[in-house]
Amino acid sequence: MENDLPDTKPFANFEWMLALRYLRARRKESFISVISLFSFLGIMLGVATLIVVMSVLNGFRAELLDKILGFSGHATFYHQDLSPIPDFKEIQARLEKVDGVKRVISLVEGQAMASSLKSSTGVLVRGIAEADIEKLSSINNKDLQTSIAEPGVPDLTPSFAGFDKSEGIAVGERLAWRHQLKLGSMLTIISPDGPDTVMGTAPRIRDFPVVAIFKIGMSEYDEGIAYLPLADAQEFFVSEEGATGLEVMVNSPDDIGALVPALRDAAGPELWMQTWKDRNQAFFNALAVERNVMFLVLTMIILVAALNIISGLIMLVKDKGRDIAILRTMGATRGAVQRVFLITGAAIGVVGTFAGLILGILICLNVESIRQLVQWVSGVDPFNAEIYYLAQLPAVIDYSQTFWIVVMSLVLSLFATLYPSWRAAKLDPVEALRYE
Repeated sequence: MENDLPDTKPFANFEWMLALRYLRARRKESFISVISLFSFLGIMLGVATLIVVMSVLNGFRAELLDKILGFSGHATFYHQDLSPIPDFKEIQARLEKVDGVKRVISLVEGQAMASSLKSSTGVLVRGIAEADIEKLSSINNKDLQTSIAEPGVPDLTPSFAGFDKSEGIAVGERLAWRHQLKLGSMLTIISPDGPDTVMGTAPRIRDFPVVAIFKIGMSEYDEGIAYLPLADAQEFFVSEEGATGLEVMVNSPDDIGALVPALRDAAGPELWMQTWKDRNQAFFNALAVERNVMFLVLTMIILVAALNIISGLIMLVKDKGRDIAILRTMGATRGAVQRVFLITGAAIGVVGTFAGLILGILICLNVESIRQLVQWVSGVDPFNAEIYYLAQLPAVIDYSQTFWIVVMSLVLSLFATLYPSWRAAKLDPVEALRYE
């Protein structure tokens, strides 16, 4: 029958006391405690895994975006017929005046073959001025090796000072490894577009000393890119005094679309424009789809753990039927009984969620060390640079995204307690005590 005593204050001390008591294992309740333990572990691992995977995917996108944009610019202009741009300096000056543009780089670009005593590989040769190559942060880093030095200037820190007069070539680390090159080695560059002869077009061949070895951090670029001084590249690719392309760097790469009309007007109708989003749209769309799918799949781990909470609480309600009946006869209301089991189940979800949060952040902060440990133990690199483009495993914690992961886990855990706690509150004390 319904109790006539006034309702107790919600979440009173005795409700917390009973809830925490039900969480502690007893010999005859060991099976229920095991289910609760697995529910806790499931939520903890689910939250931690979700945070780690999403952080790695965020880091993967950020690193790729940084490497790709650091190499090829945010927008590139070419001549409509791909011929050299003779008035590139005037166009460059107009582009630099557009609001939001950080800098503009002129270059000569061409496909060629790199040949040495060890190997022959395809290479993209880019001719660039010394002042411009020094602004490329993806190349000018701690891994740069150079043999260039301005007269009278001590060569204490590797840099591209003197690159214009070096008549040499800068190659990527993996390209140097492929050809077994070091500073001072000679590399032969062969272009199929050479002078016309009576026998047809002859290839253009020239030897360049290696004056710099750089490391961008993407295997595709470190193995397939080489830089020449702008004047040497113009001579080699027979582009006279022109440039084959203009690369524009803007302050906000994600907002490049808003600058497209102004950039087109400044460049003129004869030039064709391509933004970084046009070049890599399919690639970054695939990353976005992968990130969304991984989020949904890994959320299932938390959902399964929440279902374990439901099963554990239902078994606990059934086991505590006599206790519930006695509480009801002593004056406990349906609401008080429901809150006791709601606290019991919610405690598992809350503690598991925050334990997973701490574990996930710790793993993210040490993810590269963990990768190296796995590689050392197993002898297999789980993050091969040739497959994943990057030389190390990145992880960028998005705290807004992490917040919503925690909220989602807490909500799922709370919803998992509603049915079992409602069932406990609906238990009839007369029926529960009839066979006691």
